[in-house]
Amino acid sequence: MSAVFDRPSLRQRVAPMLQGFDGPLAFAVFLLASAGMLIMYSSGYDHGTRFQDHARNMLLAAGIMFVVAQIPPQRLMILAIPMYVVGVGLLIAVALFGITKKGATRWINLGVTIQPSEILKIATPLMLAWWFQKREGQLRPLDFIVGGVLLMIPVGLIMKQPDLGTSLLVMAAGLSVIFFAGLSWKLIIPPVAVAVVGMVLLVLFESSLCEQGVRWWVLHDYQQQRICTLLDPTKDPLGKGFHIIQGMIAIGSGGIFGKGFMQGTQTHLEFIPERTTDFIFAAYSEEFGLVGNLFLIASFLFLVLRGLAIALEAPTLFSRLLAGAMTMIFFTYAFVNMGMVSGILPVVGVPLPFISYGGTAMVTLGLALGILMAISKSKRLVQS
Repeated sequence: MSAVFDRPSLRQRVAPMLQGFDGPLAFAVFLLASAGMLIMYSSGYDHGTRFQDHARNMLLAAGIMFVVAQIPPQRLMILAIPMYVVGVGLLIAVALFGITKKGATRWINLGVTIQPSEILKIATPLMLAWWFQKREGQLRPLDFIVGGVLLMIPVGLIMKQPDLGTSLLVMAAGLSVIFFAGLSWKLIIPPVAVAVVGMVLLVLFESSLCEQGVRWWVLHDYQQQRICTLLDPTKDPLGKGFHIIQGMIAIGSGGIFGKGFMQGTQTHLEFIPERTTDFIFAAYSEEFGLVGNLFLIASFLFLVLRGLAIALEAPTLFSRLLAGAMTMIFFTYAFVNMGMVSGILPVVGVPLPFISYGGTAMVTLGLALGILMAISKSKRLVQS
């Protein structure tokens, strides 16, 4: 006597893994990835293997997203403390015996050279979401102070390396968790007002503050130079101001409809520095113009709004806070990159999500997307 058991088909085995994937979020990522591949081919086809490597990095990010999306948010909570402690421990190790390149100590050799600050882009908001989840229903001012300390430890260690770009990203992700946890507007408005007043005073007294020999004790020399260059890039047009000036020329020369695919003169005559990484937005703007920029901004806006919708509908406080933080990572990446290339913000090492070349940043984006997908999936499972 024999029994015949029907073996499930490959489709039947894969279907549960794909069930619950957020379609609108995936569509937004598809639009951005397509734009990224298009401009990477134009700006990087003669730049070694940048185009092929960019495609490989996107596939790697997609694989990471798929794997992380299978992890229930409650299991992510278990990883919060270990990831945070290991990340901070590695930052301390970097400060003690890290590898220095171009005046910055950001790397450590553990058999493989890694940059631990990248871990904290995910570990810090994960830890803060865990902390506020544990304090749900009994939040006190002291709990927000503890949250601020948990945030400032990695931010301070990263700024000391120095790495202004990564520290801004970690701070933005962490502050978004603290804000979404219920921080009072009475505590938010004063520092924002001070920052606005400081920026106005900086613009008004730029000539005296940026004189030769004047030092701002709160910033490193290169950070001060970047701010002064932003305020007046024409003071050193062939040196520190070259990046900003060439970026603005490329954006302006694109006009409304752009010069056309692979027709960007600033790009292909190599006037744009870092045209496949930090300044790829200038290359994109030159070839696709205002219309292309509006499409790119609309795609990012759609991704951010969808991420916030996932956060709003998440079933637990931990999921809501974590989804909000992951969404703010995308917003901060895009806002800072476009702002610095356009001459609105100082030049910092922040790539444009899915557009710029970079393996480490793509891994971080894949993790963030996977977490958003996992939270969206958990919401649908709870509803069903």
